[in-house]
Amino acid sequence: MADELQPLSEQANPSRRAAFLRGKAMKKHRIWVEILVFGTLIACALAVLFATLGAVAGAAVTVVQPQMQQTEEQPTARERTFEGMVTCSRCGARHSAAIGKTADVCVRTCVHDGGSFVLVDADSTYTLEGDMMALKKLAGQRARIVGTLSGKTIKISSATSAI
Repeated sequence: MADELQPLSEQANPSRRAAFLRGKAMKKHRIWVEILVFGTLIACALAVLFATLGAVAGAAVTVVQPQMQQTEEQPTARERTFEGMVTCSRCGARHSAAIGKTADVCVRTCVHDGGSFVLVDADSTYTLEGDMMALKKLAGQRARIVGTLSGKTIKISSATSAI
């Protein structure tokens, strides 16, 4: 009796009915495929957007960096260059000959014992603050010091041999 209620075409071909039902099932699963494809397209679009933004930011950094390097190499308006002998605050320009040491050894010894590095030029004596390793290398030698003067103290930004 149930067969009588079904349309004639479905009674005649049961494999056609199964194919019809499979088509409905395929349509139900197609929405997941569409969501997957749509999500993939959005992910690709965002990847291209971020890559473009990264390239633009990278180009901006390379344009700005050379300008920054030029300003770092130039001394500021308050920095000055001083030339003189790097020595210690205890001995000044004259090291005692009685200790039997060279000027550079005397300077390092005095600084190690609590003295400080000073720069002696023809007019005055300046206390040096800054890179101690560079000053140790220049101890007892004529040097060119670039730095900021505050009273009688020079804050060193660079120190090189004057020779």
